[in-house]
This record gives sequence, C-alpha cells and structure tokens, in this order.
Amino acid sequence: MNRKRRLTREEQKMRTREELRASAAQLFAEKGVNGASVEQIAENAGYSRGAFYSNFKDKNELVSELLEERTRCELEEVTQITAGKAPFDALRDWHRARAENLDDWLSLRTELLLYAMRNPSFRPRMADCERVALHAHESSIESAAAGAHAELPAPAQLLALILHTLEDGLLFQRMLFPDEISDEVVVDAAELLLRTWLRSSSDG
Repeated sequence: MNRKRRLTREEQKMRTREELRASAAQLFAEKGVNGASVEQIAENAGYSRGAFYSNFKDKNELVSELLEERTRCELEEVTQITAGKAPFDALRDWHRARAENLDDWLSLRTELLLYAMRNPSFRPRMADCERVALHAHESSIESAAAGAHAELPAPAQLLALILHTLEDGLLFQRMLFPDEISDEVVVDAAELLLRTWLRSSSDG
C-alpha cells in the first residue's frame, strides 16, 4: 500500500499561500478588493484569520503577490506558446481559451487597477507588473522587425504601449459585445498593426 507523502512545513506553507491567493482572486472579482475582508479570504480558503497573518503581513501584501503571480503566469504561458512557427495562431487559441473566464479576468484586473487608484502606495507595484507586459510586447515587436529586416516607424517602446493599451480596451469591448466581437480580436488587431508598421517602414 502506497502511503501519501506528508508535505514538509515549507511545502505546506506554500500550499496555504497558494490557496489564500486563489481565494482572494475569487473574492476580489466578486466583491472588490476593499469589499473582501481578511476574515472572508481566510474562511473561503478553509483557514483561520491567524493562518492568514502567518502567511501575509496584511491584505496589501497579498494583493501585491497576487498581481505579481498573475503577471508572471500569463507571461510564461504567452512566451511558451509563441515560441513556435505560427505565434499568431497560437495566440488565437490562447485567447479563445481565456474567453471562457474573461469576465472573471477583467473583474480582477479592474479591481486591481481601482485599488492602485485608491492606494497610491500600491501604484509602483502595479507599474512594475505592467512594465513586465510592456517589455514583452517591446521584445516581440523588435524581433518581428529584425526578422523582416524592417525599420519600425516609431520606437518599439511606444508601439508596445499602443498594443498593450489597445488590448485592455478591446477586451472590455469584447465583454460588452460578445456576439459581435470575436474572442481573437486582440490578436487580429495586433497582427494588423504589426504588419502595417512593418510594411510602412519597408515601403519608406
């Protein structure tokens, strides 16, 4: 008979933190960051208030860690799937899969942005995570330009900001008009812009 290996203290601590983060993500999307108390987050995860404070100094630390985790996981997923020969096709599949949970994803992102607006001390952490996404866009644009032997019409940093901002707006429009806007609208727009930028630069 195989006995299940007992978790080490460090492994148990990591699991507890993961479950508290998952609980917080769910409640933040439902109630907002300010509407979800420490007690509710702990209880929803099956832990006590004391367990929460054994893992996080306060709710602000949990919010920061949740934001960083979500940013890192999303970047790792996108980086992995775009490493192949057909990155736009892979991105379309990824966006179609994410569309199933789009409302929850947008709710959580919106709540984190609102939290940053209401808590100036949190803004640098939010900015750091946004910068990770912007750098990823910037690298992709520079790689595409290098592969096409084209000169970009503007600094890659500016073009990355345009793409990243456009993504947010398009996802909100997708939520409001699900029957009129496709799940892959972000990829369609990014591909259109990138091809236009590269073509205009080569034509010039």
